[in-house]
Amino acid sequence: MTSPNRPIKLVVVGDGTVGKTCMLIAYTTGSFPEGEYVPTVFDNYAGTMDCDGVRVSTTLWDTAGQEDYERLRPLSYPGTDGFLLCFSVDNNRSYENIITKWYGEVKHHCPRTPIILVGTKTDLRDNSSSKENFISKTQGKKLAAKIKAVKYMECSAKEFTGVKEVRNFPLSLLLVYVHTLCSTLNMFADFR
Repeated sequence: MTSPNRPIKLVVVGDGTVGKTCMLIAYTTGSFPEGEYVPTVFDNYAGTMDCDGVRVSTTLWDTAGQEDYERLRPLSYPGTDGFLLCFSVDNNRSYENIITKWYGEVKHHCPRTPIILVGTKTDLRDNSSSKENFISKTQGKKLAAKIKAVKYMECSAKEFTGVKEVRNFPLSLLLVYVHTLCSTLNMFADFR
C-alpha cells in the first residue's frame, strides 16, 4: 500500500485496442486522441488531484496488451496500489480475456491488490440501434462479482463520460484503506 512519501500507483491493463491509452489521455489532457492506433509498450502519467479534501499524487501506468509484450508488462506491477482491468464493451474477446488472461496475471503478481473492472468505449453501445452485439452493464457487473473486483465502472474517452469517475474512485477507495490502516496501527500503538 502507498506511503505518504510516494504517489498512489494505478496500473491499467487489458487487451490491445480496448481504449486504455485513450482513457488516460482523455483524463490527463481533456481531449480525445484522434489518429492511427499505435500500441503502447509502456507509458505513465503523473499528476496531483484533490480527492475527498486531500491532495493526492498519482501515477497512472499504461501497459501494452499485445502478446509481444507479455514478458515486459509484469515489470510495471511491483508497488501497484490498484489495478484497472479494462475491456471494450464492443469486443467480446476482450471481455472473455479478463477471466482467461488478465485476472490471473495480476493476481499472480499482486494477489492482495484491489481491482476495478472498467468497460470502455460505451459511446459505441450507447449510440447503436442494436444493443445485442455489446457487453451490457449487467454483464460487466456480473464479471466484476466473479473476479471479486471492488467495483465495475464504465466510460467513454471519446465523449468524456465516466472518465473522471474511473480515476477518482480508486483514489477515494485507497484513501479510505490507508486511513483505516493508519487508525488501526495507531490503536495498537496505544496499547504499548
